[in-house]
Amino acid sequence: MRQYLLTMYQPDGEPPPPEILGPIMERVAALRREMEEAGALVHTAGLYPPSAATVVRPADGEVLITDGPFAEAREHIGGFTLLRANDLDAALDWAGRLASITTLPIEVRPVREHPPHDQDVTNQPS
Repeated sequence: MRQYLLTMYQPDGEPPPPEILGPIMERVAALRREMEEAGALVHTAGLYPPSAATVVRPADGEVLITDGPFAEAREHIGGFTLLRANDLDAALDWAGRLASITTLPIEVRPVREHPPHDQDVTNQPS
């Protein structure tokens, strides 16, 4: 089984009020349990807001460490789920269910296995 990363994008700003967010989180927890029972869930986590981020980047032979997100944007990565699925269609099914519950866009990407050094790593997975 291949692994897929489901990345959840959420708008910047305050989260919805508890009366809206509470039922959403209950449905997300139910979907998480279903993923676990199906043997699909590897790991899932929410992230702190971009203001809690630290960026490390190379610059002129040095390493610069700065607070905050890498780029200004109207949305940010709010959480992720790493799952196992037989194929992309199965991963897209889980992602579609998650997107429907959260009303947020979910990016789905296959996780690359450690390829041999002579393998062309620019090719899409088959």
